[in-house]
Amino acid sequence: MEQKSIGNYRWTICGLMFFATTINYMDRQVIALLKPYLTTEFKWNSGDYANIEIAFKIAYALGMLGVGRVIDKLGTKIGYGIFAGLWSIAAVLHAAVTSTLGFIFARTFLGITEAGNFPAAIKTTAEWFPRKERAFATGIFNSGSNIGAIVAPLSVPFIAETYGWQVAFIITGALGFVWLVLWFMIYQPPAKHKRLSKEEFDYIHSDLDDQAAVAVGTIEPRITWRQLLAYKQTWAFVIGKFLTDPIWWFYLFWLPDFLNKQYGLGPTQVAFPVALVYVMSSFGSVGGGWLPLRLIKGGWPVFRARKTSMLIYALLILPIVLTQFLGSINMWYAVLMIGLAAAAHQAWSANIFTTVSDVFPKKAVASVTGIGGMAGGIGGILLSALVQKGMFVYYEKLNQLPKAYYIMFIICALAYIISWVAMFSLVRSSKSIKL
Repeated sequence: MEQKSIGNYRWTICGLMFFATTINYMDRQVIALLKPYLTTEFKWNSGDYANIEIAFKIAYALGMLGVGRVIDKLGTKIGYGIFAGLWSIAAVLHAAVTSTLGFIFARTFLGITEAGNFPAAIKTTAEWFPRKERAFATGIFNSGSNIGAIVAPLSVPFIAETYGWQVAFIITGALGFVWLVLWFMIYQPPAKHKRLSKEEFDYIHSDLDDQAAVAVGTIEPRITWRQLLAYKQTWAFVIGKFLTDPIWWFYLFWLPDFLNKQYGLGPTQVAFPVALVYVMSSFGSVGGGWLPLRLIKGGWPVFRARKTSMLIYALLILPIVLTQFLGSINMWYAVLMIGLAAAAHQAWSANIFTTVSDVFPKKAVASVTGIGGMAGGIGGILLSALVQKGMFVYYEKLNQLPKAYYIMFIICALAYIISWVAMFSLVRSSKSIKL
């Protein structure tokens, strides 16, 4: 097979990861879009919904603790397939729930299994792409989280309105089984791909640390969490995820509720504003990966390109503090401010994931990604418990919910600047780690 053909195959793999991430985010967002129907049926208040959301985040965080190790052990093909199959089962099972406690159990199952997506995708990217292309490839598959968040509001409320909320869970969950068939039919890791040319293999492993690993060619020893946590690069990633992941979760779970409470939009009316936010996010995700690639091709060192790009994205989030003021003039101004911040987050996300494969060998990428993902989940739990479950419920009782959103938008604005300072104070170069 010619190099160009294998190159196309690499981007086909990226497309499969994009599809998986789209489904992953559709499945987790469905409950936010069905909240008005479920609130009526199960008589929820803000605290009940927050408890269900926290259950998902606890499970996601605990899942992250182990999924990276499982994927590093089983490999990307089997590991990714197992977790995608399990989270699809979990998503469909939501349709059988008959109580609030049942939703807590269903979300717990979904959280544990959905944790497998990003460690598997980041490891797959590290296997198939050289370092200079990884942020761009990550940006492409990561944009699936936005497409999922676009497709869901444009379809789920209308399915629920026509056929009932149970059918909405079944249809979105069943998409995962379609992906599963395609994954096992198409995917092979580079080492097992029978038609991978030597030229393409050498291109994929063109980074110096990869060349050394290929030259050694021995069985890789087991790497423990204790070893990984000894590196400040791991802690930089952990801090970055802890501070910024909760902000994305806030957009994902509370944006429909914000539009409902602030502007009185119903389940089907929120579809287009929510979709616009995530359309903008999609451009942010791909553009976030493109910028450092362009800088690297222009001769910038990888570390400098990554650091500069992430600073730009952190600064682009600051205008979200104007959301409430501009929203008082016109709702669409508020939507645009949130959309800009969400786009900048996705640009940030494409690069923070790549900081792992920039410095760690491929055999440790999924494990480090899992550790950071767990930290992001813990951050999301704390945000929900201390801010959303506490502050939101408090201000809702006082009939002053807009004030709670104003405070939340300030938190959103500051999280990335603080994270950028902390990360790049700890790590001042992208020197490869030898394990």
